[in-house]
Amino acid sequence: MVTKKPTPRRSAPKGGVKSKHKGRVFRAKKGPSKGRPQSRQRSRTQTIKAPNGDKLRIIVLGGLEEVGRNCTLIEYKNDIVIIDMGLEFPEENMPGVDYIIPNMSYLKGKEKNIRGVIITHGHYDHIGAIPHTVPNIGNPPIYALPVSAAIIKRRQEDFHTKKLNLKVTKADDVLKLGSFKVSFFHINHNIPDSVGIVVDTPVGRVCHTGDWKFDFHPTGMDHADFQKIALLGKEGVLCLMGDSTNANRPGHQVSEKVIGDELEGILSKAKGRVIIGTFASLLGRVKQLIEISERLGKKVAIDGYSMRTNVEIAKEMGFIKCKQSTLIKPEQMSGYDDSKCVMICTGAQGEKRAALNRIANGEHRSVKIQKTDTVVFSSSVIPGNEAAVQRLMDTVYRKGAKVIHYQMMDVHAGGHAKKEDIKLMLALFKPKYYMPIEGNHFLLRENASVAHSMGWDESNVFVGDNGQVMEFWKGGGRMTNEKVPTEYVFVDGLGVGDVSQVVLRDRTHLAEEGMVVVIVKIEKKTGKLYGSPDIVSRGFVMMKDNQKLIKDTRDLIKKVTVDTDKKSAADPKYIRDQIRDKVGKLLFKRTERRPMILPVIIEV
Repeated sequence: MVTKKPTPRRSAPKGGVKSKHKGRVFRAKKGPSKGRPQSRQRSRTQTIKAPNGDKLRIIVLGGLEEVGRNCTLIEYKNDIVIIDMGLEFPEENMPGVDYIIPNMSYLKGKEKNIRGVIITHGHYDHIGAIPHTVPNIGNPPIYALPVSAAIIKRRQEDFHTKKLNLKVTKADDVLKLGSFKVSFFHINHNIPDSVGIVVDTPVGRVCHTGDWKFDFHPTGMDHADFQKIALLGKEGVLCLMGDSTNANRPGHQVSEKVIGDELEGILSKAKGRVIIGTFASLLGRVKQLIEISERLGKKVAIDGYSMRTNVEIAKEMGFIKCKQSTLIKPEQMSGYDDSKCVMICTGAQGEKRAALNRIANGEHRSVKIQKTDTVVFSSSVIPGNEAAVQRLMDTVYRKGAKVIHYQMMDVHAGGHAKKEDIKLMLALFKPKYYMPIEGNHFLLRENASVAHSMGWDESNVFVGDNGQVMEFWKGGGRMTNEKVPTEYVFVDGLGVGDVSQVVLRDRTHLAEEGMVVVIVKIEKKTGKLYGSPDIVSRGFVMMKDNQKLIKDTRDLIKKVTVDTDKKSAADPKYIRDQIRDKVGKLLFKRTERRPMILPVIIEV
């Protein structure tokens, strides 16, 4: 970015940034940071050669090629801090997988260097991997604001792993973590206690936005701390890492106040029950709905395990305040007039076992869709869920209920910045280097294009891949070609990392082509066939409708066994390979499908 000659400014005082934001100080084993924030220097278009000496390394272990699995590692000499540790939900080609977590193999042997895990907010794509990863990297301290800490603690109760070293912080706290000084700045998102992270390092200041948007009328929260953000920019930012989730969308993000006004209009005009599906973690929206319902004299039922859990946490933390009589159980709705009932539930993404799907399909124990109901989808559609959401809407429409979604009215505001918001953030922070994070590659590029339009040179905007190492020194930085392992680590039930790409390939194969099991009995010493081979088809063909194909397959198996070289006849592995090869070719020739062939050899 081409800039005017910077005006002289005082550097930050030794030991921290001079600011009126005071708070507690947490200290790790190592002493205070020796570095000071660096003033911005003139950007250069040419490639800068890295000087000799110690460098700051930033490695994004997840979140540069997908939405989710957010995890960023910052390393200087023997000090490491990690920002967020989230999960990613599986894609359609990952059958049976519950979710994906960051690959921590780079940290093997470096566990003693990890000074802490810093959490930006309590969404699962930023905290969901903690039960699986933190105990395996030395159980370092986790620093999180109250709501985030409460969600982490409650989630940990579902796992039988080592107790976490969880430390509750405040937005104005300063953490001394080895050679790093970590502080926070308040930002808007759709969950309380969302913050950006400031890491003052020996080579300069690094800022991480987390998930964010600017909202001048947020629900139950203050607007972003513009004063502190501007102060950080004035003092100098070497690198800013910024959220890319909505970077491809023009304009400013819609305010939650607009959404609240629309929802109040819907609730006040509804003649029957209102059933609202939204994200379980969208506590700001849930707070709005409860408060609006209470003003209108309506009762509110909460359904969905995650949503009930989060609402309990929000009530305990004082974020959600309402009369005890306002909240009722779903089974109590039948005891009130329909016009006085509101249900807030999970399932707006079409999840099969979520509350809204069960209600729509008549599987809920106490609530069924009625023609007088108004069903509101108060969320956007996550990419990949379009078909599931449309099926759910079709089901609700078939039941005769009225449907409202975000494309019809302003019933949902995203929690992520759009293009014009990003421009304002860049103008306030004025970083020397900008690093788009948190999004698919096309979103990172869209984010980078915003920085380019603001005057940042391409050489100062780093669009990398997961695991790519970024190096920084005083006044400079570069993308390197070095990469650390970031392969998927799959969580499937109680198994972590025991599902590989080979296993997924087999699952996909079974789902697409089916399986044929061939059971053969042979004489142990001679390999002579005993009886007739048994054939079992699953997901391939109906055996009773394809008797000729089954007979020809059985005849082929007999021929393969009889014609086997006598020297190899007693080798079960050889016979298995022959059956798999010959039967596979026959079935493909007859059906042009390739089922998984599973020969079972029983020696008698």
